Amino acid sequence: MPQGQGVLPPGARLVHIGPHKTGTTTLQGAFHRGRRALAAHGVRYAGRTRQPAHAAAAIAGGTPVNSLEAPSMAHWEQLCAEVARAGRRRRVVVSSERFANADDDTARAVVDGLGGKRVHVVVTLRPLLKILPSQWQEYIKSGHHHTYEKFLDGMLRRPPYDKPTPSFWRRHRHDELVARWAKAAGPENLTVVVVDQGDPLWQLRAFEGLLGLPDGLLEPERDGLTNRSLTAAEVEILRQVNQELSRSRRPAVERKLVREALVRELRGAYVPEKDAARIATPAWARRAAAAVSAEMVAGIRASGVRVLGDLDSLVPAAGADGGAGGDADRPDGPDEPDGRDAAGAARLPVSAVYAAVAGALAAADPSA
Repeated sequence: MPQGQGVLPPGARLVHIGPHKTGTTTLQGAFHRGRRALAAHGVRYAGRTRQPAHAAAAIAGGTPVNSLEAPSMAHWEQLCAEVARAGRRRRVVVSSERFANADDDTARAVVDGLGGKRVHVVVTLRPLLKILPSQWQEYIKSGHHHTYEKFLDGMLRRPPYDKPTPSFWRRHRHDELVARWAKAAGPENLTVVVVDQGDPLWQLRAFEGLLGLPDGLLEPERDGLTNRSLTAAEVEILRQVNQELSRSRRPAVERKLVREALVRELRGAYVPEKDAARIATPAWARRAAAAVSAEMVAGIRASGVRVLGDLDSLVPAAGADGGAGGDADRPDGPDEPDGRDAAGAARLPVSAVYAAVAGALAAADPSA
C-alpha cells in the first residue's frame, strides 16, 4: 500500500473522474472483474459494466464510445439512485473519465447527486507528453481526421487552444481540472493519484489503500491485444478513412464503421512488430508540453489537495520523447518509441489493410 494515505471513512463515495488516457481502462476493468471480492469487503462498484458511461455523459456531456444510444438524464438518475441505495456504511466507487468534461456547475451537480459531503474525488494523472499522442489517437478513432501536427499546433501554439478539439484542455489542463473539482467537493476531499510509469499496478494499490482493501485484491484484466495502442500506420489508415467519410451524410453509419468495426478489425488483422513505427511527437511540441506540465504541477502543489505519487514525474526530463507506443490503459503495452520522426514509416501489409477494411464493411452492414 502506498505510504501516507488514509482510508476513506465507511459510507464514502469515491468518484474517480479520470481524465482520459490515465490508466482508466485498467482501473475500471479491475473493479468490474473484482465486484464479488469488493462486496465481501463492503465496497460496491457502481453500474453493471466497466463504467457508467451513459450516466456520466448525460450529466457531463459527450457520447459513449461503441454505442449509438444517446445518453439521457434517466441514466444519470438511475446511477444516483443506485449509489444512494448502498446505504450509510458501504463504500461506493463510481468511475468514468467522462466526468472530466464537466464545467464548474456540472462538477457541483455530480458531487451533490452522488452523495454531497460523502463524496471524495480522485483524479488520476499521467505525463502530458504521453497523453498528447494517446489522446489524438482516440480522437481519430472517434471520427476526427486532422493530422497529429495540426492537432499539436492547435493545442500548443494557437490560443485559445480550442481547435481542432475543444475538449482537450478541459480534460487535460490538470491544474484547472483539480481546482474545478476541489471547489465542488472541497480540497480536503480530493486526492490526486500520479501514475507510476515504472509500475503500472501501483495505481491499483493506491485505490486499494483508499478503500481499505487488501493488497492485491484488484487485478487487471488480461485481454490480449484488444486494448493495445495502434501503430502510426494503423492510425493513418483510420485518419484517411475518416477524411473520406466526412463527406457522408450518414454520421451514425460512419461512427459504427470506424468505432465498432474498423479499429477492431485492424487489431485482429495485424500484429505489429515491436519496432513498428509509433506516433512521434516533434521536438517543438515536447518543449511546449514540458513548459505546460511545469505550470500544472506548480498549480496542483499549491492547491492543498492530497497527492499520492511523485508530482515531479509529470514534468519530462530534458530529451524525453512523447511517443504513444505503450498505452497507459493496459499494464503490458508495447515499449515506448524513441521519439524519432515516423514520417515515411507508416506502412502496413496490403493483406492486413484489405482484411481490416473488408471485415469492417461486413460488420457495418446489418444485412451481411
